[in-house]
Amino acid sequence: MNTSVEIPYGAYWASPFARWQGSLAHLNAVDLAAHVAREALQRRGIDPAQFNFGLLGITVPQKHSFYGFPWLATQIGATNATGPSISQACATSVRVLLNGGGEIAAGQAKSALLVTCDRTSNGPHIYYPAPSAPGGTGQHEDWVMDNFNCDPNGRHAMIQTAENVATKHEITTQEQHDVVLRRGEQYRQALADDRAFQKRYMAPAMEVPSADFRKVQSVLEGDEGVVLSTEAGLAKLRPVLPGGSVTFGGQTHPADGNAGMILTTPDKAREISTDLAIRVRLRGFGSARTERAFMPEAILPAAQMALDQAGLTIGEIDAVNSHNPFAVNDILFSRETGFPLEKMNNFGCSLIWGHPQGPTGMRAIIELIEELAMRGGGTGLFQGCAAGDSAMACVVEVSDR
Repeated sequence: MNTSVEIPYGAYWASPFARWQGSLAHLNAVDLAAHVAREALQRRGIDPAQFNFGLLGITVPQKHSFYGFPWLATQIGATNATGPSISQACATSVRVLLNGGGEIAAGQAKSALLVTCDRTSNGPHIYYPAPSAPGGTGQHEDWVMDNFNCDPNGRHAMIQTAENVATKHEITTQEQHDVVLRRGEQYRQALADDRAFQKRYMAPAMEVPSADFRKVQSVLEGDEGVVLSTEAGLAKLRPVLPGGSVTFGGQTHPADGNAGMILTTPDKAREISTDLAIRVRLRGFGSARTERAFMPEAILPAAQMALDQAGLTIGEIDAVNSHNPFAVNDILFSRETGFPLEKMNNFGCSLIWGHPQGPTGMRAIIELIEELAMRGGGTGLFQGCAAGDSAMACVVEVSDR
């Protein structure tokens, strides 16, 4: 991987993730992401005017999101910055990192501002005109709900892909529930000592503005809507699909939120980093697609591609974070790679804190960086599946400069 690109240590952030139809449901996701990014840059003493390039990762359309990154950039004071919007379902964050790093490596940008955001709440209902159809009647869809429930390549819901993988690999409901309980314990570690881990990258509290951003409507002191399961509670649940194994407890929940990160050159990273002794590099990326309706399996070739590009084996990886919309994902990854199931996602994951799609992977990568920094350095792997039976992965290295 090109070593001319770095993530300045500490130059990243995330909002709390809020439950579906919760405290962030009334806000335009791009407006809110700009609001959070502006405050995050101010806290870190970073002048937004320095950015000449950026990317917006978003998967659910919002009013005015046609104008994409330039609109967001103007709101935070980066008036000379331009760049595209990227949408690749749950793989959006990794794709944003790959494309942003490519722009810097190619000499097209010196500092890139990457912002990912989504609001699955109150998703738009879209009408597609069809003048040649009988009576001129067009087609329509609810952007969020209809796409959760129907992959046009097979007419199946997302949960069916998890069921197919669970059946193929003989993954039981009890195994899935055991993972859920372990992931809940790990998330509690992120909440320990008054959320000490999360406060390494997230503001202690977020004032939630009204829809017009003129007043404070509420305050979020951490993620909203997280349900930490109990063994007794999980035991009462039955599979969602008849004859299946995946319960509501064994899958994530939709959410709203955003995350941001800066990519830049090594020299510039020294200026922006909150700890000049720490160096953060992207070592490799992977992208893959698997058999139709077996989405969780795509994480395996994607992860292997990222490891190959980094010149590493799974045995040389110190930490693994995953976007795991289903507990099935982590079980499969551990079985096939040998990485200990109980040592993945040591401070939380999307299975627990929810899934706002675009920013999900970026938050997981931020947490991976912070975990490696706490360990005194090391190499980490992030992997996550995405709609269309696809996945992306990346390898991150944290070391002394």
